[in-house]
Order: sequence, then structure tokens, then C-alpha cells
Amino acid sequence: MGLNVYLSGEIHTDWREQIIKGAQGLDITFTAPVTDHAASDDCGVAILGAEPNKYWHDHKGAMINAVRTRKGLQDADVVVVRFGDKYKQWNAAFDAGYAAALGKSLIILQQPDHDHALKEVDAAALAVTRTPQQVVEILRYVLTGALPS
Repeated sequence: MGLNVYLSGEIHTDWREQIIKGAQGLDITFTAPVTDHAASDDCGVAILGAEPNKYWHDHKGAMINAVRTRKGLQDADVVVVRFGDKYKQWNAAFDAGYAAALGKSLIILQQPDHDHALKEVDAAALAVTRTPQQVVEILRYVLTGALPS
């Protein structure tokens, strides 16, 4: 049994790389949004043309990024959503809600100071983790039945 895992959320730390490295040897295909912040923000105007209004600049990028995000979420067996320490991550919350609506197995990665703000998101998840290693251990257990040593 293999898994398709979509890694959503915060793009400013190396949590994705930690999970991918920790899961080496497991039958997992990882996908993610574009994590180059500038490319993600500017893809709409780079492809469809400049926008003098920042709202429409951002809107064009969001629509194009949504093509990749929807595909990744729809194809995933498991969706991991990371809420980082900085910024309001409304897109991560949206991805978590969309994944829950699709009936995807949802794992949340967050620090305790977000527990109250994310209580509804956490209630939809099958696991709430604090570290990338905990995510790896869940994936390993799901695929092999092995507990951490």
C-alpha cells in the first residue's frame, strides 16, 4: 500500500524537507504547493499580464495556484497542514477545510499556542502533531504498523 501525501501550509521553514527525509524508504509520493513565495505571488501577472490594482494582482495568482492546490488535495490520501509561527495562514485553514470536505485523512502540524485559534480545524483532523517527526511516525505506522523505537 502506498500513500499520496499533500504537504500544505507554511512555506518559511524546512518542515516539508524534514518529513520527506524522515519518510525515505516508505512508499509515499509527496506533493505540495509552489513554495517559492515570489513565484506563487506573481504567477498570475507573469502569465496573464500586469495588474495595476494589487487586489487583482493577488487574485490572478490565487486562481492559478488553486489549479495546483485542488489537484494536490483531490489526489491525496493524506493531507498534512502546517500552521507556522508567523503570519495569518488563512490559505492553510482553507486547505484544511477543503481536505476535510473531501473526506481526506487530515494531519495538522501546529504549536500549542495555536490550539485555541485552530480548535475547529483540529476537531476535523485525525491527528494534531507538534513536530515533523511525529508526522513521519504516523505515516510509518499507517504504512507498516511499526511503532517508533
